[in-house]
Amino acid sequence: MSAKDLYHEIVRTALEKDGWHITDDPLILIFTPKRQLRIDLGAEKLIGAERNNQQIAVEIKTFLAPSNLSEFHAALGQFLNYRLALKVRQPERQLFLAIPREIYQGFFLEEFTQLSIAEYQLKLIVFHVENQEIVQWIN
Repeated sequence: MSAKDLYHEIVRTALEKDGWHITDDPLILIFTPKRQLRIDLGAEKLIGAERNNQQIAVEIKTFLAPSNLSEFHAALGQFLNYRLALKVRQPERQLFLAIPREIYQGFFLEEFTQLSIAEYQLKLIVFHVENQEIVQWIN
């Protein structure tokens, strides 16, 4: 079993404060007995008058290593693989990458990162660490 991210409980709390119900912690996608993927969180939210549930999966990243670019490379590869797995196993879920506000305001607003976000259609959740709140959804 993989270790939980440093900000795992913070993001979980932030999602719950935002009205999300955590359905999976972690969200496990089984392809074969040997190949299972573990996305940090699965959640759903009742939306609109039609009373449908919106379902998401959330992968949490801290970006605490010395190189934000190296962490971004790893996070992007993981994100793309998880998105493919969800497309096959749970196509109703949208995948989001959760990142701290400070990392978004610095590294994620740089030109190269913005180009990558657009090219690979990354969906982001920006969270405030101390307040344990979501400050921005980026679709």
